Amino acid sequence: MSRIASLPPNDKKQLRACMLCCLIKSAAQFKSEGCDNCEEFLEMRGSTDRVLECTTNKYDGMIAMMNNEQSWVARWQRIEEKVRGVYAVRVFGRLPVDVEDELERKGISYRPGQGNGAAASTAVE
Repeated sequence: MSRIASLPPNDKKQLRACMLCCLIKSAAQFKSEGCDNCEEFLEMRGSTDRVLECTTNKYDGMIAMMNNEQSWVARWQRIEEKVRGVYAVRVFGRLPVDVEDELERKGISYRPGQGNGAAASTAVE
C-alpha cells in the first residue's frame, strides 16, 4: 500500500503548495510534518521560515491523487511516484537561489512553476 499525505484542512485560505512537488497542505502541516515527497531536500519540518520560502499560496487547480499506479492524470502531471494526496496543477513562485543551488548539487532538476513531479528522479543534464 502506498503512503498518503495528510489531507489539507477545509479552510482553503490557509493552503500552500510545495514549490518542488506541488503537494498541498496547510502551513502548519508543512511545519509539523514537512513535505511528504521533498523533506529530505527542502527540510521544512520545524521551520516556519523554510515553509514560507519553499511553499506558495499561489497555485492553479487541485488534483486529488489516490491511485498513482493507474491514474493517467498522475502520469500527465508527473506525480505518479509521489505519495497519495492533493496536488496543485501549477504553482507560482520560485525557490530561493540557495535551495536551487543545493538541488542542483544533488542532481535534482527544478523547473519553476511546473511542479517537478519527479523531483528526486530527474537528473540535471
